[in-house]
Amino acid sequence: MNKQDELRLQEDAFQFIEEIKELLSPDIWNNILLNCSKNEILIFWLLYRKTEANMTEIAEYIHVPLNTATGIVGKLEKNEFITRERLKEDKRVVVIRLTEKGNAQVKALVDEITYYAMQTISVFSKGEMELFFKMSKRVVEVLKQGHKREEKKSTIRKITIE
Repeated sequence: MNKQDELRLQEDAFQFIEEIKELLSPDIWNNILLNCSKNEILIFWLLYRKTEANMTEIAEYIHVPLNTATGIVGKLEKNEFITRERLKEDKRVVVIRLTEKGNAQVKALVDEITYYAMQTISVFSKGEMELFFKMSKRVVEVLKQGHKREEKKSTIRKITIE
């Protein structure tokens, strides 16, 4: 790709962001997300799909240390979105579950995303949808490769010993 093509692609990307910025507006999503962080949303998603998880599973799922996950879970518990319960069979094990309020929160988010997805799908033909999903998979693959490349870069550290 030459420099002119790169500049045109960059300009197209900027134009695309300008066109969808209203969809990304906090005015649309704040009522559903209630100012949740990415990690809080991921915890909601994990618990919605699995019903329950322990702290280690949550920390691994959102790729943070256990103490960070504990803090995030504490905030969600304080806001009554989740509960922590000890298992009757083994009092050492604490499981985290969504409360009714937490389930309603996730359902509202899923409903909103489903609404926009259905609106989008309704304007595409079957062939266009197949192409869209194929292209989306390729984009994810490219992003994963870029992420792996960044991980390799960050793991090499030079320490100067005097």
